[in-house]
Amino acid sequence: MFETSTYIERRDRLKKDLQSGILLFLGNDLSPMNYPENTYPFRQDSTFLYFWGIDLPGLAAIIDIDANREILFGRDPTLHDMVWTGPQPSLNHHCLKSGLKESAAPDQLQGELKQALKQSRRIHFLPQYRPENLIKIQTLLGIVPAFGKNFVSKSFIKAVVAQRSIKSREEVEQIETALELTSAMHALAMKMSRAGMLEQEVVAAMAGLAEAHGIGASYPSIFSVDGQILHNPRHENIMQQGDIIINDSGAESRMHYASDITRTFPVDGKFTQKQTEIYTVLLNAQLKAIAAVMPGVEYRDVHTLACSQIAAGLNSLGLMKGDVSEAVAAGAHALFMPHGLGHMIGLDVHDMEGLGEDDVGYTDTIRRSHQFGTSHLRLARALEPGFVVTVEPGIYFIPALIDQWQAQGKFENFIDYKKIENYRDFGGVRIEDNVLVHDNGQRVLGKPIAKTVAEVEALSSQIL
Repeated sequence: MFETSTYIERRDRLKKDLQSGILLFLGNDLSPMNYPENTYPFRQDSTFLYFWGIDLPGLAAIIDIDANREILFGRDPTLHDMVWTGPQPSLNHHCLKSGLKESAAPDQLQGELKQALKQSRRIHFLPQYRPENLIKIQTLLGIVPAFGKNFVSKSFIKAVVAQRSIKSREEVEQIETALELTSAMHALAMKMSRAGMLEQEVVAAMAGLAEAHGIGASYPSIFSVDGQILHNPRHENIMQQGDIIINDSGAESRMHYASDITRTFPVDGKFTQKQTEIYTVLLNAQLKAIAAVMPGVEYRDVHTLACSQIAAGLNSLGLMKGDVSEAVAAGAHALFMPHGLGHMIGLDVHDMEGLGEDDVGYTDTIRRSHQFGTSHLRLARALEPGFVVTVEPGIYFIPALIDQWQAQGKFENFIDYKKIENYRDFGGVRIEDNVLVHDNGQRVLGKPIAKTVAEVEALSSQIL
């Protein structure tokens, strides 16, 4: 946990921002895999962690702004718990660490809320992504799960997003702690990957490295020679000489702050000429995009800059043609980059996405585009000091998408489909870093991870 004062200050700001009502926080419970005693690894709700700091299942909390009360609902460890899991700190111990003076048994929560409802008081709650918490909302507030999203508090969402978007020095340190291990995971993958190996062997080695440091992954690794499959969950391919690998992997800190890094590298340490050309176009786009990250700059403009750089580079290779700005405005570049440039990162790898992507990445005046590719941009709003964002452009050759667009005659004035035939089996490349916005510009977090062609080839040529 951070210092006790951190959690007190965060909750005090919520009270000031919301001004009245009751704020309801539901922590996460253990979730069974196949029977009650066999559970998935526990992960606390990130907003609960942010405001209360207590990383245990079975908790809930309220802030009664009008009465100036903060109550944690939970229970002390029982003898049964101690038999199976060993001695555990008391609930009061956790309350003191979080700066709380009041706690109660879990079954008292319903009584507190019932009394508030009788008095027609406003109870604010956030969107729920766990089915069990949707059921709790029904039990506590009488709201049917199917309609729960209609009753969430927009003012509560905005207040949470406003706080969690700006990372403190301590939070940035946590992200960099996670990046320290992530750097080692990526270096291991580059050195280890050889023709004839299964992708899953490398994925297992990265996971083992994270576990050996007592830290888990911040999301399931994307590691594949099929880089054209953006979120490929499979790792069963046998790597061959001449393949390129997209490795999108990250660790989280012990306090659950995420890192999110992508590198693309050649199996056995040498890019082909064609791979070098495409990779160089992408790296140039990523570096230009990082340099454009500044306070006050709308991230959708940084996205457009990266897309323009990719289109210009592909123009020089003959894969695209015509005026670059017209091609990007029309959306022709999205054949090669059908996703957004990046997202916020913090306690969640897609930070606060559970609160609603549009509420995090957009504003009342900056709305989501409906254009293919740009519609998937998770962050468009103006950047502020304290934001930590990912910058992750990619270039992909997706046969099904190429075939569809070509059959439709789509953007024939901007795309050379005949030339693309020579790239159908190329796969994809993506490069991603985590970037802190500060008062004077930006800083790439963590120590440098091999990224230039020369650096990547040198590291992936090393033999473990």
